[in-house]
Amino acid sequence: MKSPLHARLPVLLACAVSFLALTTASSALWPFSGSKDKVVPVDSERESQELAAAAMLAQARQAENAGKVGKAQGLYQAIVKRYAFTPSAAEASFHNAVIIRHNGKMDDAFEAFQTFIQSYRDSPHFSEAIEKQYEIAEEAKGGKKQRGMLLISMKMNSSEVIKFYEKIIKNAPFGKYAPLAQFSIAEIQQDLKEKDKAVAAYNKVVENYPHTSQAAEAQFRIGSISNIAAQRSEDASNLLAARDALRTYIATNPGGDRKQETEMILHQVNTAEANQSLTVAKFYQRVGKTKAAAIYLNEALKFGSPEVSAQARTMLAELAAADPEGVEDAKKGPGQDYTSLTAENLKARDDYVGPLAPELARLSQKPKMRTGDEGFVPIPLQEPTLPLRPGAATPGSGSLLPPVPETEKPALLPVPPSPSVPSMLPPSPGSRAPVPPVPPVPSTTKPAS
Repeated sequence: MKSPLHARLPVLLACAVSFLALTTASSALWPFSGSKDKVVPVDSERESQELAAAAMLAQARQAENAGKVGKAQGLYQAIVKRYAFTPSAAEASFHNAVIIRHNGKMDDAFEAFQTFIQSYRDSPHFSEAIEKQYEIAEEAKGGKKQRGMLLISMKMNSSEVIKFYEKIIKNAPFGKYAPLAQFSIAEIQQDLKEKDKAVAAYNKVVENYPHTSQAAEAQFRIGSISNIAAQRSEDASNLLAARDALRTYIATNPGGDRKQETEMILHQVNTAEANQSLTVAKFYQRVGKTKAAAIYLNEALKFGSPEVSAQARTMLAELAAADPEGVEDAKKGPGQDYTSLTAENLKARDDYVGPLAPELARLSQKPKMRTGDEGFVPIPLQEPTLPLRPGAATPGSGSLLPPVPETEKPALLPVPPSPSVPSMLPPSPGSRAPVPPVPPVPSTTKPAS
């Protein structure tokens, strides 16, 4: 036999499901609660709701000024709950968050301002709410909460504080507190000794907010963190990252406050990399790999101090004397720009290019523009001297071609008229008639037997 509770169980379950469905539908209409009062009012209701909300807001402000904070907070919350779509509700939501900020917990105050920001982004208090959130995050980061004139120790997880800053950036990604929030996230990661996360966070400052003072400081922090990591390990990538960041800081901030400190750290980075290259070069020299040793010696010459550079030059000279072909092969590698050991060997190099000859230097000069007519002389017209054959006479004036020798001149012979075309002109007086040619006589001589 079933008990009365078992018999009523299906009915209770059905009621619970119906209640949850109604609550979900009402919550979709308004984020504050699931009450049916949060439905958007029609135009006829809007004016009356605004009058009622304004009257309650005046009572709440009067109570707050009189020191009745609890009563004022209750009225603010009632306005938000009953008349959520009125301008007075935005004022009430903001002042409610301010009261929680002074009297409540930091996480509760932050969420109160977050609710206001999400619901009333068009309110004139929007920027002020972002500022309040940043102040709360900074207090949580420092582990202190200021209440009146006292500093009360507060403990909050670093991950929760980072979430505060991330919400500030999301609320106003291009506001003035966004680069500050991102920089604070990087500082928290740096304090936690999480090198990769800190560098990534500082890089976001540089990339997303390049024209801010936080970007310059973040660039310096990247170089400093990478330099510290390089001193603790033998990873050459840390030295490379440190050098790139420090050089970028100097290039983008030539008059920055960190310039002197940056140059000092950059010198340390160069010295450390030169010492590493010199150590590796000694190893390859011991095992007989001349080319590899020469490559690392060249790296030591690039970035080393005077002492390291002198030692690298001495070792390179020893390698060149013992295995000149190996050192020469190393010069042909990509990115190798070896310094000659002595000035006397400079002209012996295959790629040596000396100064230009005087004629080439004169031709390479750009012509100067004439500024006046002083010293202007017209170019005289004079025939050029043309080449002549050996033994030929000098050509006469007015001729541009050499004379033809007498031995090469053709003979001038009379040309007889064509027999097919008789001459129509009478012979000139005193001249003889042309004699026709005599035909040849056939020979009667017999050939010799």
